[in-house]
Amino acid sequence: MERRGLGSLQPLSDDVSAADWLVAAVRDFDHSVGSLVPPVFQAYARAFHPARRHGKAGADVDVSWTEVAAFNGRHAHAGMQWTSITGSWQYLHEDTQPGVWDVEPEEGTLPAAQAEALVQVLARFTSSPQQCFFSVWEGFGALAVPPVARTVLMPQREMRLLTGPLSEAVTASMETPPWEQSPSLWWPADRAWCVATDVDLMSTYIGASSACVQAVTTAADLEAWSIDSRHGITYDSDSLNTVVAPPPDTARFLTACLHSPTRQ
Repeated sequence: MERRGLGSLQPLSDDVSAADWLVAAVRDFDHSVGSLVPPVFQAYARAFHPARRHGKAGADVDVSWTEVAAFNGRHAHAGMQWTSITGSWQYLHEDTQPGVWDVEPEEGTLPAAQAEALVQVLARFTSSPQQCFFSVWEGFGALAVPPVARTVLMPQREMRLLTGPLSEAVTASMETPPWEQSPSLWWPADRAWCVATDVDLMSTYIGASSACVQAVTTAADLEAWSIDSRHGITYDSDSLNTVVAPPPDTARFLTACLHSPTRQ
């Protein structure tokens, strides 16, 4: 499954008031779940982007974070971080663990297969699946979003706003080929839930009702855990596994990212 083009998404060129509640409610980028998804929902979930292992005939197989953690003798839990469950920063954008995983989880974009599984759940918990809002961080280098799309002033993550049916969360790409970019933030008109995939993270966060979050965390095609809106989202927020300190150059880069968004 691939993302190609904007599909039926339409840029909002004049009125972005549909996002006012988000801007008003979200925490001021304090590096918690609530700085990505407004802390106004009953419950929250964290959906992990899978790693991949090369299979037979060129077909990749999804590998869960739970499987990676088990291989490395680490604890799988809602707050686990990639460098903590692999045990080294060399497994971030560099080395792999052959036989377990060959491709690290997607960073900053929700893979289409996981988006499809998530949409199947979320569609049951909104009265407005045909009227949803989608925004994308404007710092991506190959944006497919027309310049006419108005900007939403989210803290540290200014975004362009579009509208369309929920189904576009699966197939729409916010960047031009060969890039495949999911929406960064999306929600239905009835505000029943909200989904966030930050540019720097390998996970997607969902705020919703308790029933919706339970359905997300029990969906067969998702690796998702319930999480508190106050939980940290940074590499050092893993409370059960040993936090591995990054190399000096990486540490300086991460510090900069925590205070301003990175750009491609």
